[in-house]
Amino acid sequence: MDGIHDLGGKHGHGPVVHPPSEPVFGSDWERSVLTMFPAMAMAGAFNLDAFRSGMEQIPAAEYLTSRYYEHWMHSMVLHGTAAGIFDREDLAARTRHYLEHPEEEAPKASKPEQVEALAGLIAHGDDYRREVDAAPRYAVGDTVRVLADASTTHTRRAGYVRGHVGVVTHAHGAYVYPDTHATGEGENPEHLYTVRFTAEELWGAEAGSANTVVHIDLWEPYLTTA
Repeated sequence: MDGIHDLGGKHGHGPVVHPPSEPVFGSDWERSVLTMFPAMAMAGAFNLDAFRSGMEQIPAAEYLTSRYYEHWMHSMVLHGTAAGIFDREDLAARTRHYLEHPEEEAPKASKPEQVEALAGLIAHGDDYRREVDAAPRYAVGDTVRVLADASTTHTRRAGYVRGHVGVVTHAHGAYVYPDTHATGEGENPEHLYTVRFTAEELWGAEAGSANTVVHIDLWEPYLTTA
């Protein structure tokens, strides 16, 4: 959907700063959230696109003032509650308990078989490529325009490329289509392309040098022939 979460290409947020000694996690609890994600996905609470859609439902002010893994937790609670994994009242009671007893450690469990499965999933990811009978509509070198339509559900068609013209640099084959996968309407695989845009095309003549380009992966339904 179109909202504050789609920050790509927006001005006014300053540069992205990467400290040379930046830790992998800002706080220890973030490690637990990372491992909870594949565990809940394996339990059937959500798929990757539904998970992303859950983060897009965070109110704008909360989204901008909360941390990256807090966004993850919001989606986990949303989908976990819907799937019956969490009970909201029980979760609220546990939260109050640990706020009142910060020195108390949370209970731990040991599930070696799940740890092994999670280690493989985190290291290698999942495969979303699918075989389809339909031939790709576009080929490397084709000039395409991104449809400028508004989106009311999850999409990977970033706002800053909509309506703009680019050139196909790679054709990857068919992959699960995020827009329907996020809403429970099925995988509906579509052909996926990498499209190159010049900075001038996206942001105007003062955006950067003639050699400054942006590459973004876009599914076939997002595109039309330019």
